[in-house]
Amino acid sequence: MPELPEVETIVNDLKKEIIGRSFIDLWTDAENIIKGNSVNDFTKKIINKRIIDIKRRGKNILIYLDQSIILLVHQKISGHLLLAKWSFENDKWIAPVGPLSDDSMNGYLHVVMGLDDGRQLALSDVRKFAKMEILKDDKLDIGPEPLEIDYESFRDLFRKKRGKIKQLLMKQEFIAGIGNIYASEILFISKIHPEEDVSKLEEQDFKNIFQGMQFILKESIRSRGDSFSDFRTIHGEKGGFQNIMKVYQKNGKPCLNCGMKIERMNLGGRGTFYCPNCQKKK
Repeated sequence: MPELPEVETIVNDLKKEIIGRSFIDLWTDAENIIKGNSVNDFTKKIINKRIIDIKRRGKNILIYLDQSIILLVHQKISGHLLLAKWSFENDKWIAPVGPLSDDSMNGYLHVVMGLDDGRQLALSDVRKFAKMEILKDDKLDIGPEPLEIDYESFRDLFRKKRGKIKQLLMKQEFIAGIGNIYASEILFISKIHPEEDVSKLEEQDFKNIFQGMQFILKESIRSRGDSFSDFRTIHGEKGGFQNIMKVYQKNGKPCLNCGMKIERMNLGGRGTFYCPNCQKKK
């Protein structure tokens, strides 16, 4: 699933490309992706509206249009937005030569929104779990942003909390934007066991987690996100963070710190990766 760095990469790229443009039409073969309105009503609300701004909130993309229209895109598990000029032939979208046509992950187009400059903003999603909807406002019921919060506010989130640290970091209502990949990487660099109960963590542990969180997320943004699985940039290219990950999907490989083999366990239904030597439970 695209997490904070992947969504931030998409938002930053889109802001350079489509601010000031307008949607002129919409095509879809998966009406279930459009939430809250029929496809016709949804289309009427967004066409001929100028794109004023684009922001990220947690894992959500918010596209601000004229007349106080806010279009939310949540890419869910396998969705990603693409920007290009496709042609439509024999009931199929034909991608231009390059990453969009070379990488099959970019070929699952289920929503295509035409822009007034001849290009299209499209959603590719192999599993069709992504969603788009029109919001009344941008007040989402999720936690604070991990790259905007200061340490004292971050520390306060954990007061009187119980539970396993990795599961808390992944709760979007607790702190927004962190998922399975980055929770594993953050806890590795912080030397905290994923199953550690937050009530047993000491002040230095919280400082390590905060600093590790800031470092890992910023490093991934610099690397243009993680493409271990489905994520691609708006131009159909892979990000680079998967090339420098330390533990995620590294089970059986030696820890880069101590040489012991990375292990995998299930925690809350998710595969969790850690070093049993560097990340010992208290």
